[in-house]
Amino acid sequence: MRLNGKIAVVTGASSGIGAGIAKALGAEGATVVVNYSTSRKGADAVVASIEAAGGKAVAVQADMSKSADVIRLFETVKVDHGKLDILVNNAGLAVFEMVADLTEEAFHKQFNVNVLGYFLAIREGLKIFGDTGGSIINISSILSTDPYLASSVYAATKGAVDTMTFALARELGPRGIRVNSILPGHTNTPATDGNFAGELGEKLLAGTPLGRFGEPEDIAPVAVFLASDDAHWVTGESLRASGGVRGVGY
Repeated sequence: MRLNGKIAVVTGASSGIGAGIAKALGAEGATVVVNYSTSRKGADAVVASIEAAGGKAVAVQADMSKSADVIRLFETVKVDHGKLDILVNNAGLAVFEMVADLTEEAFHKQFNVNVLGYFLAIREGLKIFGDTGGSIINISSILSTDPYLASSVYAATKGAVDTMTFALARELGPRGIRVNSILPGHTNTPATDGNFAGELGEKLLAGTPLGRFGEPEDIAPVAVFLASDDAHWVTGESLRASGGVRGVGY
């Protein structure tokens, strides 16, 4: 129970990688605030799973791209729990289109969720981190360094996340708050359903040294490590969890 007594917020945790991380944090003793934007059913299922395993969790709705929602989320955490120890920024949006076809609306939606949303969560979360510091974990992507065709804007958002991670590690280090990012590789989630089919999937799989696509359960232990005291000397790092993928994987 490496996280016993800790309070954690996981954004975008109603499914996929966020859900996997929320469950893993709960299993290590953290009380988990399971954030969701639209899928209350999914968030409730994650909460039920954590509670069934003997953990503590609650679902809280907030659109992480909206300042008022984010403020409300962290005010709820403060009122109900009094502090914050772990923040996992995971809520994200991906639109894969060639630049000639990409609309301004799609551009702004991705930056509003993937970058502004992380910034807002960190800004508000800092108000309730305690004197003993804590851990901020930003979920990035291997596309931040090795973008696919038609991923220019999404990849740019993840590059921004990694740069923000480095900058905030320096800024928040004196407060004892560690800031790291995780770069998942090709991972099976509801958001990627169908993306790994056909010829592209075969190429991606062939470019993965460990010989399979990832699952949320492959990413979750990395988050637990970064959230725990085992990583007390780790900050400002971007940790790949990709099955060994280098380049775009094909």
